Amino acid sequence: MPTKKRLWLGGTIAVLILLPVVSIGSAFNAVQSMQTAGTVESLEKALGGTETPVDIALPTETPEPSTTAPATQSAQLGSSSVSTFLSMLEQLPTDDAPASHTGYNRDYFNAWIDADGDGCNTRAEVLMMESQAAVTTRGSCTVSTGQWTSAYDGVTLTDAGGLDIDHFVPLNEAWGSGAYGWDSATRVSFGNDLGYDASLLAVTASSNRSKSDKDPAQWMPASHGYFCDYAATWVAVKWRWSLTVDSLERLTLQSVLNGCSNVNITVPEKAAVAAGAAPEAVAPVSDGVLDPNYGTCSVAQANGAGPYYQGVDPEYAWYRDRDKDGVVCE
Repeated sequence: MPTKKRLWLGGTIAVLILLPVVSIGSAFNAVQSMQTAGTVESLEKALGGTETPVDIALPTETPEPSTTAPATQSAQLGSSSVSTFLSMLEQLPTDDAPASHTGYNRDYFNAWIDADGDGCNTRAEVLMMESQAAVTTRGSCTVSTGQWTSAYDGVTLTDAGGLDIDHFVPLNEAWGSGAYGWDSATRVSFGNDLGYDASLLAVTASSNRSKSDKDPAQWMPASHGYFCDYAATWVAVKWRWSLTVDSLERLTLQSVLNGCSNVNITVPEKAAVAAGAAPEAVAPVSDGVLDPNYGTCSVAQANGAGPYYQGVDPEYAWYRDRDKDGVVCE
């Protein structure tokens, strides 16, 4: 057979062999693109265009369920395995209509109380536990100075007045995630949870106000190095209190945790949760609206302020001392 004819025949055979391969590859890519497009489109419809935090990449496909055994109250306690927190996240029910659970009132959670009767309320207890130096106090147990590093922004403070005690899962978020159906005692326990160190955190007032009642899909701390621990703590607190998550919140937490090699967060024990009805709303304690920051004692206390002592705190003059004991907003 002539050389040119053999070359032509060989080339034809090669083309015939390559055509199916190219077709198969193109079909695979087309199917993959269709699947991705469908996933993104369904997410966009479900999430309604909610904004996500900077530097958080949402997965385009839901990760395969983890085969890790569910976390337990005892065997996993103290574990810092990322897979443990992913497993705990899988256990949280989904509720994509948290805003439908109306009726939230911060006063239902009664923060802050003196649960053990030692004269120090929850705010003071957290400040004393988290201070990296000896604290000074005034009055019965108002912490004045110490040394704290705010995890959200890395700022170190020595004046307790610049700190807020943050409910890691904000009270309003907790309400829409399940607390609306709790009894009063469970809400108060959540609002003053000293049973798990990560539930309450001393942070700069500015970072706490920036966070407000946002979940991780809407807000993440300024300290990027804290992202992994932040996501793990959020999961831990919600798991501890048997709360729900919405779809975007879940995807954001999965995305963050899937990018972590380890976390420095312990697994909590489950908290006792009892069902009940929301109490009737009560009027706040009137103070003549003299406080330029909060207006009433109840709002001041809800933000970690007070009590104020006569001759010690200038804020004392803003309120009425009804029982004449030299202390207001107690």
